[in-house]
Amino acid sequence: MYAVIGAGPMGLAAARNLSKYGVPFTGFELHSDVGGLWDIDNPHSTMYETAHLISSKTTTEFAEFPMPASTANYPHHAEMRAYFRDYARHFDLYRHYRFSTRVLKVEPEDDGWCVTSESGGEHSSQRFDGVLIANGTLHTPNLPRLPGEFAGRVMHSSEYKTPSQLSGQRVLVVGCGNSGADIAVDAVHHARSVDISLRRGYYFLPKFLFGRPIDTIGGKIKLPRRLKQWLDGSLVRFVMGRPSDYGLPDPDYRMYESHPVMNSLILHHLGHGDITPRRDIAAIDGHTVTFTDGERGDYDVLLLATGYKLNYPFIERKHLNWPETAAAPQLYLNVFHPTYDNLFMMGMIEATGLGWEGRNEQAELVALYLRQLAAGAPAAAKLQEIKRRQASLAVDGGYRYLKLDRMAYYVHKESYRRAVLGHVRELRRGLAGKPAETPGLVS
Repeated sequence: MYAVIGAGPMGLAAARNLSKYGVPFTGFELHSDVGGLWDIDNPHSTMYETAHLISSKTTTEFAEFPMPASTANYPHHAEMRAYFRDYARHFDLYRHYRFSTRVLKVEPEDDGWCVTSESGGEHSSQRFDGVLIANGTLHTPNLPRLPGEFAGRVMHSSEYKTPSQLSGQRVLVVGCGNSGADIAVDAVHHARSVDISLRRGYYFLPKFLFGRPIDTIGGKIKLPRRLKQWLDGSLVRFVMGRPSDYGLPDPDYRMYESHPVMNSLILHHLGHGDITPRRDIAAIDGHTVTFTDGERGDYDVLLLATGYKLNYPFIERKHLNWPETAAAPQLYLNVFHPTYDNLFMMGMIEATGLGWEGRNEQAELVALYLRQLAAGAPAAAKLQEIKRRQASLAVDGGYRYLKLDRMAYYVHKESYRRAVLGHVRELRRGLAGKPAETPGLVS
């Protein structure tokens, strides 16, 4: 019996594939329903009222469970919550989960793992043959140290739920990832004033190009990496202009070396003077913020859109092959521990265009590995040896990703999928002639 921690999209994909390949499991979910952060009613969700998917539905959906035709190209979070609940019902996953249950500790026990959990004030411990950790990467805010004392309200984007929180306020948004850009655009219609502070430049992409979701355009012809970077960067500059045209710093790195911002509305509002661009913060004194270019501004709210830190509080870092100096655990394909054959990190991955199907492929690989390892299949033994030797292998496709904590588990989509699907094909060969969904093959 295996444990799956989390019932968000990644946990559900793991549960679906374990069920598909006959690997018994029990799921643990802190909330009372599935969906993870996409359920805004989940007290631990970082979702906000106006949030939509930043990739289009056809590049994001599970291949074996497409979104309804009526779903918007970029679905609202409520549509996503309904989709994941439908997915769980369709594949009969609810019955496997213990809801409203917090995992407190995961620690080795003999050749398995002891999972201690709490529900309704009662603690319980159970031994499992292995654990799949799928509790997500966007829970623990990254809170940088501010250069001074701010007299107003300091809030992280994880606390932001509705634009009314900013009504009548002088707001400084710090950081311009996708959440920061969304919140700045929201604030325009409610706040007294909106400024945005950036340390570095970003590539801004429109969600639609030529009337189609931008992530559905191109890709059929595989181009050399450097040519693709130049060509796509040139197209974006032709359509959108340069960030410096709007008062923002231009990126000093090539296209795709950091995650782009899927938001053209922020440029619209910058161009109309609704949002004022600012440089990095140099000092804070009361309500006054001084920027690195010497300019100053007075604010009531500092909204930190500064991202998240990986955090798995229920298991010691040493069990994750996670050095103190590293921003992320060192795992083969961001999943496989070099020595433990029964501990897996699910969904600790970011990539442009990977979607939920890319994560589903990851989950299928783990389920196949468990089934074939128990059967003594040569392909499983081969993967076992590879993961021991290549735990720190970077699947970057030759891209020189920025050395940022949030990029520590970023991969190149095509290279990653090629590696995962190569292992999947090898493991599947040993299943020839056997039913794909037979319960109880692994104990």
